[in-house]
Amino acid sequence: MTIEETTFSRQTELILKKFGRKKENLLPVLQAVQGKLGYLPREAMLEIARFLGIAEMDVYSVVTFYNQFRLNPPGKHSVRVCLGTACHMKGGYIALDAWKRRLGIDVKQTTPDREFDLDTVACVGCCVLAPVTVVDDNPEGQVEPTRVDGILLAFERQRDEQADQENR
Repeated sequence: MTIEETTFSRQTELILKKFGRKKENLLPVLQAVQGKLGYLPREAMLEIARFLGIAEMDVYSVVTFYNQFRLNPPGKHSVRVCLGTACHMKGGYIALDAWKRRLGIDVKQTTPDREFDLDTVACVGCCVLAPVTVVDDNPEGQVEPTRVDGILLAFERQRDEQADQENR
């Protein structure tokens, strides 16, 4: 078991102690564990299944059924592409494809360096700015492929500036 897996196991155990061993506690337990770990790693789901006395596949089925649960660790920066009606009509899927290509990941995935994670949302309420992408809770309007490049370039510059400051 890796250090990370051991840490997840300990944190999951602490959360489980707050709940009874009733099957109906599955959703609150999953929410609590994800709240602590940022996602639901395999080790945590196995431990939850053992604790509640339910099949591992049943835990996995619930996790994959509900959109709120994550199977991958979150990135340092979250990217949420709006696919509501206005964004859909103005090119939301084109923006999504640009993000997927530039980051090299698909929806509900995290870049290997854990810098970015990508997901979609139904609506962010900024229809006049469509298509909209929310990056770290900041709405970015009229996001076309070149705008995706610009947003990522800004992050790259920021990272380079921080590295320069640390090296001084």
